[in-house]
Amino acid sequence: MAVSKDPILKRCRYLGISPMVMGISKTSNRNPNANSRRKVSEYGMQLKEKQKLKFIYGMMEKPFRHYFELAEKMEGKAGDNLITLLESRLDNVAYRMGMALTRREARQLVGHGHFTVNGKRVDIPSYRVNVGDVVAVKEKSRTSEKFKAVVEQTAGRTTPLWLDVNKEAFSATVNRMPNPSDIDYEAETHLIVELYSK
Repeated sequence: MAVSKDPILKRCRYLGISPMVMGISKTSNRNPNANSRRKVSEYGMQLKEKQKLKFIYGMMEKPFRHYFELAEKMEGKAGDNLITLLESRLDNVAYRMGMALTRREARQLVGHGHFTVNGKRVDIPSYRVNVGDVVAVKEKSRTSEKFKAVVEQTAGRTTPLWLDVNKEAFSATVNRMPNPSDIDYEAETHLIVELYSK
């Protein structure tokens, strides 16, 4: 399985996103406008937008392209559908409900089988949740110091409206499917649609 090992702060700076989106509170002293000196072509902007979403959700090209193809077949705007598909991944849900500090950590925790969906153990980070699904930390894992520490550290994090989170029960219920208004970063998904439509 391919893994992205890019330095997070450096990549965030290049893509113009806050490290907070990645679950990291570090800041950099380097000039934030260093990359804005060059004039970026239309293709460059489209490519950067695609790279941004791939980086945020920790995905490689092939699965990301597959998500886009699924988004195109769904009703509505392909760009909005793409955000819905990415946000409804199990590793992202684990991160959003405050059971992991970063999406990378959430992916690892899901892969190690610490989460259940509707009572059944799921160890596939790309598993897509649906409305009404209950995502929870496995009973055996709830007593671990790791999860207790994470819950304390993410206590102040805002949870999205599409999730009904119960931190005491280490669980969350999906109220509705996520949409672009629920994300905590700016995404110009029309640029990705234009890039893949060429």
